[in-house]
Amino acid sequence: MKETKHISRSRAQESSAAIEKMYITMRHLFNRGFYKPMGVSGDSLRESLLALRPEIYGNIAEEKVELNGLLYVIERLPIGIEQCRFINLTSDEGYSKSHFQPIVPPKRRRNCYRIDEEQMNVEITRGRSDIYDILTHLTFIFIESHKIKNRVLIDDGGEVSRDWQKLEQAVMQTKKLTLVEKEKAISHVANILARTFEEVLDIYDSFGSETAPDRFLHVIYWLGKLAIEEIVENNKRTITFSPVLRERLGHHIHGEIWATNIKEVLKANDLLKRPIHVISANMHSVMNSIFATPLLKTKYKGKTDFFIYEELSGSGSKEIRAQVEDLALKNGMISLPDCSGTNIDVQIFDTAKIDWSKTAFSHANVGEEKPVLIVMDYAFGEQAYETIDELLKPFKKETLLNVKSVSIMGKAGILEGGKGDIMIPTAHINEGTADNYFFENELTGAMFEGNDIDIYEGAMVTVLGTSLQNRDLLKFFHESTWGVIGLEMEGSYYQKAIQSASKIRKSVPHDIKVRYAYYASDNPLETGSTLASGGLGTTGVKPTYLITIKILEQIFNIK
Repeated sequence: MKETKHISRSRAQESSAAIEKMYITMRHLFNRGFYKPMGVSGDSLRESLLALRPEIYGNIAEEKVELNGLLYVIERLPIGIEQCRFINLTSDEGYSKSHFQPIVPPKRRRNCYRIDEEQMNVEITRGRSDIYDILTHLTFIFIESHKIKNRVLIDDGGEVSRDWQKLEQAVMQTKKLTLVEKEKAISHVANILARTFEEVLDIYDSFGSETAPDRFLHVIYWLGKLAIEEIVENNKRTITFSPVLRERLGHHIHGEIWATNIKEVLKANDLLKRPIHVISANMHSVMNSIFATPLLKTKYKGKTDFFIYEELSGSGSKEIRAQVEDLALKNGMISLPDCSGTNIDVQIFDTAKIDWSKTAFSHANVGEEKPVLIVMDYAFGEQAYETIDELLKPFKKETLLNVKSVSIMGKAGILEGGKGDIMIPTAHINEGTADNYFFENELTGAMFEGNDIDIYEGAMVTVLGTSLQNRDLLKFFHESTWGVIGLEMEGSYYQKAIQSASKIRKSVPHDIKVRYAYYASDNPLETGSTLASGGLGTTGVKPTYLITIKILEQIFNIK
């Protein structure tokens, strides 16, 4: 009799299954309309996240509270959400016309409204990826809150430890804590979090602000307090999805408004028939690359172009940024701040109105037809498909757009190399599906050589969320025959929209060119180099502008 072979799964396979399970669970909970994250309905999400153990959430599966991961998440959630038992995800339902003041998280552009002491409404206008993002972050902080509860709750009757009582006293003070009071509180919190005094001290100020310097204590206190109430009083936290959000999601409502606004402006300025080049980038690199150096070269005499770009990126450079913008507006730039709910601002550049002698591209050869540049701010995950799909559709069903190229410049996680390196993708692989997109990238690694930046070429994986990646899965993608060089959230969605518009729907030219290039914001395979370890600082300035300049050189036919 043949012996049955025992088949065991690798960590990469377990991780892949956990991501797929989370994806299906989140869609199920959305369709259901509500769930209790720390109740039975949230079991599947919690189990999957703990099985996955994403790098960004550090010690999520250990007894001690994860500090860097908590900071990363708190910066992406609205201030005060840790105090709320009811979190309601809504569409854009008119709260901007009410007395409620919008709360915008520091690192995520989404409007949130504190309805009362117990409820926070979070507007979802950027598609399903926004929901996956917020649900995984909330699941993480609720898991951490129960770690705090486990350390301070002595019995089911509600008796708590002395450390917790001392923390409560510090939090209930209305005046700013003195240094002595602060360090006493940190001592008690370190015990609660199973962390050292030094570890808490190092991260303490990162949570704070000028108006709330001791916010770290408040975040820990409220997370623990609500977790204790869930056990002692059975007051479960609840996440709900508004009926309007459930009805609207997936129908490109915000994307259609956004794209129509752009086409109306093109029509009003007689630009619809001209060759169009779409660039997904930030709202400063294209404008600064064209106009900044000639304008500021006397102010920064003897300095390199990249030094000028770094200066423009500084927090104290509002005045010189305004000078560059003023010059751009006088030379054919039209600024379109978003009013559609997508949170994607747009700039339109009419090259016919540019005085090339006042630019860094004095040798530009734009030909007789004079192209138009549409620069759009970064999309978020699946929103990339919604926006580009709508933008490439004909205007009012009969006017086809002559889109010559779509260029995507973004930041991504790298799997070989470090922060600030450049990745040139040759294909996009959609994680969790069998979809993959091969394309001819107009940008090549050779174009970027000689700039003291490491360049990597190869396939890139489009992930469900950067916060859902772990080392095992990424090592598999990198070391197997997939040969993946990095991970990002939008590439395959952009390419899916471009291919369907050019090859199937024929709404844009069949030979539309594509350019993709990313600079590394983190390396999730390196300990201490994940997104939770902090931002790029000025490291990202050089690769950002280098990529932007190479894209513009191709559009302006500069050899």
